[in-house]
Amino acid sequence: MLEEQLKKRFNEIDTISFIVGKKILRAMQKNKLEYSHFAGSSGYGYDDSGREVIERIYADVFKTEDALVRPQLMSGTHALTVSFFGNLRPGDTLLSVVGKPYDTLLSVIGIREASGSLKEFGINYRQVDLLSTNEIDFEGIKNSIDTTTKMVTIQRSKGYSTRPTLSVAQIDEIIKVVKSVRANIICLVDNCYGEFVEEMEPSEVGADLVVGSLIKNPGGGLCESGGYIVGKKKFVEAAASRLTAPGLGKEVGATLGTNKNVLHGLFLAPEVVANALKGAIFAAAEFEKLGFNTIPKWNEQRSDIVQAIDLKTSENVIAFCEGIQQAAPVDSFVKPIPWEMPGYDVPVIMAAGAFVQGSSIELSADAPIKPPYTVFFQGGLTTYHAKIGITIALESVKRSMKQ
Repeated sequence: MLEEQLKKRFNEIDTISFIVGKKILRAMQKNKLEYSHFAGSSGYGYDDSGREVIERIYADVFKTEDALVRPQLMSGTHALTVSFFGNLRPGDTLLSVVGKPYDTLLSVIGIREASGSLKEFGINYRQVDLLSTNEIDFEGIKNSIDTTTKMVTIQRSKGYSTRPTLSVAQIDEIIKVVKSVRANIICLVDNCYGEFVEEMEPSEVGADLVVGSLIKNPGGGLCESGGYIVGKKKFVEAAASRLTAPGLGKEVGATLGTNKNVLHGLFLAPEVVANALKGAIFAAAEFEKLGFNTIPKWNEQRSDIVQAIDLKTSENVIAFCEGIQQAAPVDSFVKPIPWEMPGYDVPVIMAAGAFVQGSSIELSADAPIKPPYTVFFQGGLTTYHAKIGITIALESVKRSMKQ
C-alpha cells in the first residue's frame, strides 16, 4: 500500500518540523512576544514595537545579526531586487553561480531589457552554469570571480528548470569556495520555497543575506503580503535604505495591522511546510506509477516544497492544472488557461484557488508551455487537501492521455 511506503518519509518530515517549530517557539519566547505586539501602526510607522519584535524573532530563527520583515516587500523578486540595489554600485558585478536565475529576475538584472534594471545602472552580471551532470561547477566559480565581483547570488530552488534544488550542505560548499577566493564577497541566497524544509537555513552556513517571500513557506498561509531579508547587519541596513530612503532605513514603514498574521503564520509554518512536503511526495509517487519523470523522486531527500513532473505534452500540463484548480476552495469553477504573463518569455499556466492571491504555500501549480512540458506543483496547507488536489489532477491527466 502506498501509504505504508510513504510512512517513513512522512515521519522524517515530522521530525524536522518539530525541530524547526521548537526553534521558532523559543525565538518568540526569548523576545517576550506579547499581545500588544499584534497592534499595527499607520502613517510613518514610527515606534512600531510589534515590527521590531518580528524582526528580532526572524533574526533569531535564521541566526543572523539583523532582519527586515515588511509588508512593503511585495514578493520574493522584490525582496531580491531591494537587496541587489541596496548593496551593489555601478561597476560592481553580480555573479550567479547556479546558472540562469528565475524568470522574473531576468528583467531586474537586465538580461531581458527593462526600464530600471541593474544593467541600466552600470551593474554587471555574469553566471556560471551547472555542469552537464547538474553538479556545481566549483572551478568555474573560482575562475569567474574577479576584482569587480561584489555579490554572488545562489538560487536554492530550481525555478522553471529541472535541476535538483540545492541543499543547505551544497550551499555551504558554494559559500566556502567563494569565500576562499575573496572573503568580502557578499553571498546572497534566494531562499524561496526552501524555508523550514531542512533543520538549518543557509544563513547558518555562512550566507551574508537570505531572502524570501512571506506568502510562501514562512507565512504559514496566513500572511497576505510581505517578504523578508535576513543577514549581516550592514547588508540588511543597506537593503532597508533602498526599500525606504537613505537616512530612514528600518525606522519607518507602517505595518497596517499585519503583525498578528506574520507572527501567527510563522508559528504555524513548520507544520504547513511539512504538509506541503507530504503532498509533494504523494504526487511524485502517484505520477511515477504512471511512468512520468519526477524531480525529485518520491524517495529522494528534499530541500524545497516544489515537485516537478515532466508531463510530456502541453495537453497533459493543462489537464493537470485544471485538476488542481478544481480542487481549490476558492475559484474552483475557474478554468486556467496559458497566457502571456509579465516577466516570462513563453505563455504560462497557473492554477491556484488560494485565500491569498499568489500564495504558493497554498495548493498551486504552474508551468511554462514549452518542452519538456514540466509542471511545478507546490503547497497545500493541509495534507488532506494536497492529496485531494493530486488525486483530481491525476484523473484529469489520465483523461487527457486517452484523448
